[in-house]
Amino acid sequence: MTKLRIPSLLRAGLVAAGLFAAAALGAATVGQPAPAFTLTDLDGKSHNLSDFKGKTVVLEWVNPECPFVVKHYEKSGNLPATQKAATADGVVWLLINSAASGKQGDYDAEKAKAWLAKNKAAATAYLRDADGKVGKAYDAKTTPQIFVINAEGTLVYNGAIDSKRSTNADDIAGAENYAKSALADLKAGRPVATATTQPYGCSVKY
Repeated sequence: MTKLRIPSLLRAGLVAAGLFAAAALGAATVGQPAPAFTLTDLDGKSHNLSDFKGKTVVLEWVNPECPFVVKHYEKSGNLPATQKAATADGVVWLLINSAASGKQGDYDAEKAKAWLAKNKAAATAYLRDADGKVGKAYDAKTTPQIFVINAEGTLVYNGAIDSKRSTNADDIAGAENYAKSALADLKAGRPVATATTQPYGCSVKY
């Protein structure tokens, strides 16, 4: 019986494809357990995702200088209001900034605290991810981008904050707030109706 010979370049390509597939399997996937992480807040306190087991958790990727983030904070107060309603309902809301050192939006603790106060943000914590490990584990692409994790630790939503892809604050009134919709579905014991959307905004500054 003749043994099939695979050219070395093709063999290398198949190995690379296999490694890529394996890496993809380890990424954040709706319907699968959310990737574990530990990050430090602006006061130096560590937060581990497992600390919040039994609670709904929202991860919001943020860059204070991104025009799309400005739309939902300074221009409208939309995200602070969404955070306030969610946290009042027992949801843990974590802001994550994956900007690398020296990149746009890379705020030190003092500057980040001033930004949070100015915009009346109501998140549970603001976490810095300067090496981008957590952002890459979740394949966070834009700011803002929203991930919702249910009480069992399963990722149930990944995508945009809302349905209007613009920097115009006037568009918010006519948009569906996907974060609110996902949280409402979870509270009612329903599967999240819209589990994945295309995120929009500025690229994460890894």
